[in-house]
This record gives sequence, structure tokens and C-alpha cells, in this order.
Amino acid sequence: MKKTWQLLPAALLLASAVAQGSAQTFTSAEQPTNVLELYTSQGCSSCPPAEKWLSSLTQSPDLWKQVIPLAFHVDYWDYLGWKDPFANKSYSLRQRDYARSGGTSSVYTPGFVVAGHEWRGWFQNQPLRLPDKQQTVGKLQLTLNGRELNAAFAPEQTPPQGLTLYVARLGFGIDTKIAKGENAGKTIKHDFVVLSLQQVAGDGNHWQSRLPDDARGTRQAVVAWLGVPGQPAPYQAVGGWIKP
Repeated sequence: MKKTWQLLPAALLLASAVAQGSAQTFTSAEQPTNVLELYTSQGCSSCPPAEKWLSSLTQSPDLWKQVIPLAFHVDYWDYLGWKDPFANKSYSLRQRDYARSGGTSSVYTPGFVVAGHEWRGWFQNQPLRLPDKQQTVGKLQLTLNGRELNAAFAPEQTPPQGLTLYVARLGFGIDTKIAKGENAGKTIKHDFVVLSLQQVAGDGNHWQSRLPDDARGTRQAVVAWLGVPGQPAPYQAVGGWIKP
């Protein structure tokens, strides 16, 4: 028998937000929100054009509703003479997990993954095409009150076992002047930079955590997605701008 799950009514959520002052609530649709992942590095000479293209999505009407972009800076090019300040070993491992699971053909930069699958259309100047007619999975709701996080998932079908919540803080409008390596002398503008990534264990379909403090960037956003054990592709995702 199918279980019925309900999110809080909109009026109640609004009242809660007013009562808590700075609280923000983000809610996904019932179909999976497409996550666009860019694997990049300040030490890669081919990456600045890809980052510039990703930055254009800040003006997209589909942002946060149909597509959630993430820029993961990998660390495996740091040996070329420039250490990327946004690089994290765990982001490199995430990209390798895609290659091991068959989601991508290999590990390289710039590398794009759309809804868990390798996308090479950018290299042919093709427009981004998002998957349609996806299976309904349920709504993911994220509430941010200051730095306190609460997430709840209302599945439309029996969800996979062991769902884990991932929470990323993103930075925008970050300019970095590169002094060494393949991009020496360039100033690169970054948007959608993953500044931090948390893996949060839940209690049923509920999760609680605290967003790390990171003031880098002229604007910030928060993104959360559910992950299935052994699969890097997001199951459901939600995100939005953080109020100043």
C-alpha cells in the first residue's frame, strides 16, 4: 500500500518564516531537479571558457527550478604549479566515482555531468538539453534559518534505502588572479563554486545540520540533494539564493 506523505501547507510555512525572521524555505518539484556538475580547475587552461559559460546560467529563468549548476574544483592539476584554493580531494573522488559507475567515460577537465550522465555538448557549442519525462520521485524541502538546516523528503513512491543528504554552499562573483601554472596572468571569474560540501545522515526522511560559515563571494546560495548509496547521481535536489 502506498504511504501518503505531506509537506507543510504553504500558509504554515510562511507563518513559520515570519516567526523565525531570516528563515528561508526551498521546495523542489515532484520530478527530479536536474543537477549540472562542472569539474574544473584553476590549473587547467581549458577551464576558463567552461566557467564563463556556467556563469551565464545565473541569468537563466530555469535556475533552481529546472537546473542546479555546481562547480566542483578538483585537485589533481595542482602539481602543475598553481594550487587551486577551491579544490578539494573529495570533489576529485566524486568525479572518479562517476567514471567507476559508468556515468562518465573518464576523468578530465572541464568535465560536465547532467542528471548523472556525461554531457559533451558544450565542446560542440550545443545548447544545454535537460532530460524530460522523468519519473516522479517526490518533493525535497530545505529550510535555512541562519546557519541551521532542516531537510525533509516527501516521497511519491518507496524511496531507495539509505538516502543521504548532501549540502553544498556556493559562492558567486569570485575573481581570482592566477600567478602560476597554465593560466598564469589570467583573472578568472567564478560562479556556482562549491565552497563546502557536507554529507548528512538522516533520521528516516528528515535531516538536520549546520551550514559552514564561508563568506567568499559577492553572493551565495545553498543546494541540497539526496544521494543513493554507491551512486553519485543525485536522486532529488533543491536550492536557491541565500538572503544577505
